[in-house]
Amino acid sequence: MAGLIPENLLEDILSRVDIVELISSYIPLKKAGHNFRSNCPFHHEKTPSFMVSPQRQIYHCFGCGESGNAFKFLMRHERMEFPEAVKTLAEKTGVILPELDKPGALQAASLSSQIYKINALALTFYENNLQAESAGIWRDYLTQRGIKPETIKEQRLGLATSSWEALTIFLRTQGFSLPLLEKAGLVLAKDAGGYFDRFRNRLIFPIFDVRNRVIGFGARVRDNTLPKYLNSPETPVYTKGKNLFGLNLAKEAIGEMDEVIIVEGYLDFMLPFQEGLRNIVASQGTALTLEQIRLLKRYTHNITMIYDGDCAGEMATLRSLDLLIEEGMLVKIVPLPKGVDPDLFVRQNGMAALKDKVAQAVNLFDYKLNVLKTRYSLTEVHGKSKIAAQMLLTINKFENAITRGEYVKKLAEAIKVPERDILEELHKLKPLGNEANVETGPLAKKSTGINPAEKLLIKFMLEEKDLIEKIMQQLVPSDFQDLRTVKIVSVMQELVAQGKNIAPSILMNYFSEDDASQLVCESMFMPMLSDQEREKAVKDCIQRIKVQRLRSQRESLHVQIKTAQLANDEPRLSKLTQEFHNLIKKGD
Repeated sequence: MAGLIPENLLEDILSRVDIVELISSYIPLKKAGHNFRSNCPFHHEKTPSFMVSPQRQIYHCFGCGESGNAFKFLMRHERMEFPEAVKTLAEKTGVILPELDKPGALQAASLSSQIYKINALALTFYENNLQAESAGIWRDYLTQRGIKPETIKEQRLGLATSSWEALTIFLRTQGFSLPLLEKAGLVLAKDAGGYFDRFRNRLIFPIFDVRNRVIGFGARVRDNTLPKYLNSPETPVYTKGKNLFGLNLAKEAIGEMDEVIIVEGYLDFMLPFQEGLRNIVASQGTALTLEQIRLLKRYTHNITMIYDGDCAGEMATLRSLDLLIEEGMLVKIVPLPKGVDPDLFVRQNGMAALKDKVAQAVNLFDYKLNVLKTRYSLTEVHGKSKIAAQMLLTINKFENAITRGEYVKKLAEAIKVPERDILEELHKLKPLGNEANVETGPLAKKSTGINPAEKLLIKFMLEEKDLIEKIMQQLVPSDFQDLRTVKIVSVMQELVAQGKNIAPSILMNYFSEDDASQLVCESMFMPMLSDQEREKAVKDCIQRIKVQRLRSQRESLHVQIKTAQLANDEPRLSKLTQEFHNLIKKGD
């Protein structure tokens, strides 16, 4: 698809997109002078270092180095490929792209786009199976679980029959190859050759992203067969820890109520949602991940967690607490009786009882303390020490000193230890501020580490088109030391010669390397200069680059001369020595 889109259409899309509006639909932005600032969505930090420029239509994080334009933001945040990001923004801005339904267009489309289509077809197939006359036993099972027919339709439940290749055959008739179906996670390869359906004889729960696209499936048996649940593997469109089941249905209610209730499993979500608890989502497993928490932060900072009343559920909740605190979330927990999950609790006690439980939710401090009390003895020094150590890890996550002080006092009273001893242990922990800009995850990058003069000239050339010609009368791309600068300057020269736009957001479309885009963005967020300051800075930068170029050439010649001396190569030595003297004169 990327090759089918003319450059002028890419520019048209970017000219119609407001990057501030786009990014603020995902994360909260605050005005900071001419720009906007926020905590970076691509790495964990406490001090906001993510900047968005409405004038340049770019973003840059000074913590992890992530940079780009509107296309790049969608690619990173929504895990899209470039063609899909272009298509999404084209639809948003009303730009008409080339027809993609022509012969051969499917092959040109991105892998992700093809998998979305495969998943949508598979879901329709599963839905039809569940509505078939032969599936009565499965519909009866759902009825016994309290699930109504309208809920089955709303949440688009389906059925994988006991056939080994029913879905495979169906999708093959739609023109999809077996290797592609395997990449979508719907079929498995046989050792002896061939493929078979991944899900068989199971109830199907489709997993949607916030844009209502099917990204994966959960599958459950209706008896005691193990494993009880099977899930889609990770694919180009689905990563379990980056999505929340039911968020596509609950996001509006979450925003309106400014609170989200989190449960663990599909049915734990489904029954309460059906009975009116519309601001609920499921984490699809154990502990919340950082990606899931940040996904929820788009809608609310208030979380109530209802995990299963067993050891695994308690541990999942505890593992999530510190991450939630670090992300500035206000957290409450609803403890359930041992061996009871939200689905069973509602079936046994009714929805009103669960709502009462939610209203009586305890704060995270009390919850964690109560869990630790059941594991360690308060009558033993070792037990008190273990409880204090675990609680202090959580207390230390709070940024507010008053909050930390109150929790220290509360902990001291709870385990009957002098408050000064608790404070002494707290002070041994790494200060919170030292963790403010810890880079985590695959997207964390280092600073570009470039000569400031080169970076400044990129800024000047992008800010004032006339400066490009003036600067390049005195410098050529090879005069620059950094290969990224050479690439950027060369592209700018070429675009100017063709009479094309070189706005930073558009320039980035010409680079496949992230580092080149990062350098463009870094340069644009350098401090503004007056006209007089700019004129002097341009001269200084040009002079510094020339001096650095001469120095590098001299160093290179010096190495070559030594090599020629060791080899007793008199003709080459004479030639190199002359070149070296010429360079010295040139620099004088």
